[in-house]
Amino acid sequence: MKHIIPVLALSLITLSTSAQELNTLTAKEKKAGWKLLFNGSNTEGWHTYLQKDASAAWKVQDGALALDQEAKKNGAPGGDLVTNDEYENYELTLEWKISEGGNSGIIFGVHEDPQFKATYLTGPEMQVLDDAKHPDGKYPKHNSGDLYDLKKSEKNAVKPTGEWNKVKILKKDGKLTFWLNGVKTVETTMGSEEWKTLLANSKFKTWKGFGEYAKGHIALQDHGNEVWYRNIKIHVL
Repeated sequence: MKHIIPVLALSLITLSTSAQELNTLTAKEKKAGWKLLFNGSNTEGWHTYLQKDASAAWKVQDGALALDQEAKKNGAPGGDLVTNDEYENYELTLEWKISEGGNSGIIFGVHEDPQFKATYLTGPEMQVLDDAKHPDGKYPKHNSGDLYDLKKSEKNAVKPTGEWNKVKILKKDGKLTFWLNGVKTVETTMGSEEWKTLLANSKFKTWKGFGEYAKGHIALQDHGNEVWYRNIKIHVL
């Protein structure tokens, strides 16, 4: 029994250290010019699409941005959360976790204008989904890591629901590359012949403004389900 306390103490120290490392930049990242998009404490730097501030439905929970559906039931307005700033060429990394049967997405190149009532009307999306239990999981190009409704992942790399997934999105001069949990899932170039074909075979083929803005906001989607995002970092290229 005399060895239990030191072991427990060590475990608590490890957990505490891990918690402190969330939503922070390493010395190497700072030197390279990375920036935190989420400070781990509040929604500073973000707002609800077409609104001045972030809805109370988006809360900070255990070091993550969490979409609280109970808050929405109690009157807090929903809506996608978008960055205050716009970006064009960058590397974006983050982690996400989805609720059982849940759906969300990482939307980029969002042009914020009242003529567009939602982020997805202009911004392409990297899908976030419970592939196994959400109805969209049955459709090609609608699974986690896909370029939503445009291009299917090269490999299935998603983790089981309730586990954290790591994302990297590289956007440079229109070229898009997605990684999910270290696995490259999608690669294409916006405006290319391939892109035009993908667009023509998607639900977006007649959507004026979709994918047309090189510079835009980054959004976290409110699709009506609980979802969590953390360690959101960007390196402008």
